[in-house]
Amino acid sequence: MTLSLSTNKEQSYEQKTAWVYLINLGFYFIPLYFMAGQWLKITFALLLLVPFIIGYFGAYNSTKEQAFRPISLMLVTAIASGFLTSGAISLFSFCCFFIGFFYSLRTAILSFIGLSILLLSINLGVGYSGYFFTLYGMGICFGVGVFGIIEQNRQHIKRQQQQSKDEITHLATALERERIARDLHDVMGHHLASIALKAELADKLISAGKMVQAQQQISQVSQITRDCLSQIRQTVTDYKHQGLAQTLNTLAQTLRDNSVAVTLEGQWPKLNNLTESQLCLILTELVNNTIKHSQADHCTILTHTQQDQISLQYIENSAINTFVEGNGLKGIKERATLLHAEVQYQLTPQFVVTITLPLAEAT
Repeated sequence: MTLSLSTNKEQSYEQKTAWVYLINLGFYFIPLYFMAGQWLKITFALLLLVPFIIGYFGAYNSTKEQAFRPISLMLVTAIASGFLTSGAISLFSFCCFFIGFFYSLRTAILSFIGLSILLLSINLGVGYSGYFFTLYGMGICFGVGVFGIIEQNRQHIKRQQQQSKDEITHLATALERERIARDLHDVMGHHLASIALKAELADKLISAGKMVQAQQQISQVSQITRDCLSQIRQTVTDYKHQGLAQTLNTLAQTLRDNSVAVTLEGQWPKLNNLTESQLCLILTELVNNTIKHSQADHCTILTHTQQDQISLQYIENSAINTFVEGNGLKGIKERATLLHAEVQYQLTPQFVVTITLPLAEAT
């Protein structure tokens, strides 16, 4: 299993927030402020941040197998800066986080011991007063390294949960396939056997010159075929039409699987098949738009029934600055027109789609 700080849909968000954690470099600049007149040291200390940041983003986007090189680059720059400023402690802490995140507990402990000896060597070599550089550095590195270990365990649990969810989904799919196969066998098996027998009987009757009886058998074959076709169509329709309640649950889970929280509010009255099917398609299109285009992390699907109308609201907790009515939203309007419903959009402070349809025609 590949270990990485950013995977799948979270990758884009994690990369955007990677800069936020660099705020801890503020501790690197504090000692530089008090190094008045030591411009050569200050310049070199600032230049060392360039390879360090390159290593930081390299480690941030690496897998366990690739992390050694960027972490090594960060460690080399941290050591070099340690001879220039005591603020290098913050650079060592970043190294400890990635070591704790990517590697085993044994490796993390041995690395911490090695870094502690390294901090002591720099402390003695540079001549920092007392052992402040060593002791404070060990405390910071240990604390941040523990955070790295915790994050590794959190991601491990998350992967296990996702694996369990995938296994459940695959099992449900297999069971559904078995059900479909069983239903089709039950629907078609008996009818096809009857058709084969009656066709064979009709052939024998024709050979015997009994045309009237043969015609009766052929008529029965025609009737059985029509009945079979009707049952197949009804079975397929049942598969395609899950119902509004089931569709809402499925769409809500789809949003949650894409890191979007969902709130369902209100009760639906009993609707006719046309209204249910069109509302299912409308909600599916809205959910797809959220997943593909929206920055929202929470959606609310709200329904409200009044005396003569039903109101459906789909609310995203983010505003939309640029609105282009593409094929999806045009399709929503077309489906709403079929239900004699009205569609309204609100762009700020939240994106809200409101669909109002007559209750008399929906039930």
